[in-house]
Amino acid sequence: MNRRMSSRSVSLTSTFLLLAAGGVAACDNDEYEDQGFYCADANGVVVDEDYCDDDDSYHPGAGFFIWHSTAYRSGYPVGHKLPAGGSKFAYNDAASRSKFGLPAAGKITNGTVKTSVVGKGGSGGSRKSSSSGG
Repeated sequence: MNRRMSSRSVSLTSTFLLLAAGGVAACDNDEYEDQGFYCADANGVVVDEDYCDDDDSYHPGAGFFIWHSTAYRSGYPVGHKLPAGGSKFAYNDAASRSKFGLPAAGKITNGTVKTSVVGKGGSGGSRKSSSSGG
């Protein structure tokens, strides 16, 4: 018995293949970035993350920022100057924290890496969320 595929089966199979191909293309998109986050001063020198904890009244956070970049890896110690090309936002900027998938309040551990940050800025000359470092 020789059976031909119905047009509905062919249509569903074609649709599935197109969706699968589109999904693979989306996963290969440069808009997905891993970003490293650090608490640092205005010059990009890493400080203890307690200075960027907006829930901590003991350490005033004035003059401290959360720096981020695709170039930042985990493990930079306190006192280390972050590589050039990062961006920063105020440690207590809840909207920016949320935009990057970080907790809206509280401490962010130095060296935190968020994966699959979608088109949120990055290092070098790409889109930036705020002031650039140097």
